[in-house]
Amino acid sequence: MEPVDTDVTGQADHDGEASPDTPAPAGSAGAPTLAELLLAVEELWPESLAENWDEVGLVAGHPSAPVTKVMFAVDPTLEVIDEAVEWGAELLITHHPLLLKGVTSVAATSAKGRAVHRLIESGTALLTVHTNGDSAVGGVSDVLADALGLQDVAPLTVAANGLPEEGIGRVGDLADAMSLGDFAARVFGILPSVAGGVRVSGDKDGLVRRIAVCGGAGDSLFNEVRASNADVYVTADLRHHPASEAREAALNGRPYLVDVSHFASEWLWLPAAAAALGNVLADQGHEVEIQVSTTNSDPWDFILTPG
Repeated sequence: MEPVDTDVTGQADHDGEASPDTPAPAGSAGAPTLAELLLAVEELWPESLAENWDEVGLVAGHPSAPVTKVMFAVDPTLEVIDEAVEWGAELLITHHPLLLKGVTSVAATSAKGRAVHRLIESGTALLTVHTNGDSAVGGVSDVLADALGLQDVAPLTVAANGLPEEGIGRVGDLADAMSLGDFAARVFGILPSVAGGVRVSGDKDGLVRRIAVCGGAGDSLFNEVRASNADVYVTADLRHHPASEAREAALNGRPYLVDVSHFASEWLWLPAAAAALGNVLADQGHEVEIQVSTTNSDPWDFILTPG
């Protein structure tokens, strides 16, 4: 993935040098505290929208600490944390949780322990916006649907504690029908470059118009996808058995399947999320620099294919 420099506040010139409008030092009137920033995050991605199995919210950080720089990333890997620390971010917001499952130790003898130590010792807070970021308006699947040009978009599953337009996954229509091959090329073209590319199941020349999407792993939503009458389903991490069973259950071969990188499908949300948070903070009179991580945290490095 090519490095992406996303500065949603306009606080820096294009060459990276600080402009006269660079935020005042930590502790100034323009810089919010972490607690104030958490309120802005809650306005955009309420924790009540998170799935009941999920762990979202503040992982590390002192609520009274001032925040002048925020970095967004998909994964809280050690490389991402180092990038945030080196840039001087007081807050790292990641889509994926660092501590989704219970732990009994955060000793620096494990990768997660080293991550926790690095965060605390550097004074960098960590915040998780996971399935609440999936479900909210303008969330992961909304951004994916918009990038694909879908219209009349609705959730695949409506959120239990949200608005009718909130929930996991999205379904909508292309302005005009196109072949599955051309549509797959569109999917490939909007995503950051990763080793795995895009895998497709279906008739390359078959026409598609109604599209279901779910950023991240979405093979638990096949019933909802079929109920939506989608011609094709775009998601990540399609496992052998769910994908095989979906093909067997398909009516006239549909829904076709487009399997993408988990990281790539969710990375699209980061610039939009950074811009949204920047707008909320600016409306509240806060001055904060916000950037998107340039680290590619997709776990795969290369792929071998026939021919």
